[in-house]
Amino acid sequence: MIEDKERKTGRELLMILVKAAVYLLLTYFYVSKPGFYMTHPGIDTFAKALLIFIGPSLVFSIARLIVIYWYIRKHKFKNNIKDNFILGISRIVSILNTIFFAIAALTLFEIEPKDFIFSVSIVAAAIALISKDYISNMINGLIIMFSDRLSLGDHIKVGTLEGKILDITLINMILQNEDNDMVIIPNSIAFSSVIINQSKQNIKKLSIEFDMSLKNGYTPEFLETYLYKAIENDMDNVVKGGLSVKTIEINKDVAVFKAMVLLKHYDKIKERVLRRLINTALLRLSAQQMEEQMG
Repeated sequence: MIEDKERKTGRELLMILVKAAVYLLLTYFYVSKPGFYMTHPGIDTFAKALLIFIGPSLVFSIARLIVIYWYIRKHKFKNNIKDNFILGISRIVSILNTIFFAIAALTLFEIEPKDFIFSVSIVAAAIALISKDYISNMINGLIIMFSDRLSLGDHIKVGTLEGKILDITLINMILQNEDNDMVIIPNSIAFSSVIINQSKQNIKKLSIEFDMSLKNGYTPEFLETYLYKAIENDMDNVVKGGLSVKTIEINKDVAVFKAMVLLKHYDKIKERVLRRLINTALLRLSAQQMEEQMG
């Protein structure tokens, strides 16, 4: 991972040097106006467009590296850290590069940017109305990126969805659930939803809801004792006294319970084992009760 990060940083520095060399060369030709510029006007136009794009792109790249270097040193992070602030800076640089690329393209086709903007203002307004959800996702995505409440790698719960944050794009938040499925949530939904960040807690909660027939007469105390016995051999990641059962709802025929297990730290494999043990124990208890009733 560290070698990949160093290799990526090396490529970025190399690209900056290449951009700087190309920019200086184009600037020299643009100022000196060599003979082939005069005989081939298209080359002059193309060089001007490249200057418009490469100049700001070079500045943005250098500024990005300086800001990221300062941010890592300030917070004493490792060089291979994955952080929302760094992600947000990279996304903003990409947006700015796209804007100046568009301006350079207009220059290449000898279209004045102000005339182009004026001529398509009505169309742009219509597009903005149609793509308001897209723009909202972008804005919400940038807000999430610069937030210190959610970070890459955090294990979160959004409504009924739960998983580890793999990436935050300008459109979506990408999670990986316990089944290793990729869950894609639009940023606008994530921004407006109640999010439980389990990674920011000192402990993680494993919750399982289930119902039992009222005829069984099971109490939360009985179920706690029963489930403790079911997981007693796999308690190394469970907080001492960290299993509890509470009643959620009592209906006409069934009572709804919730079993909660407090884990010392997030471990997907151990959590899956505990969940399987509890579910198996509950299924056996239900089957046993049905056999007793039928017998």
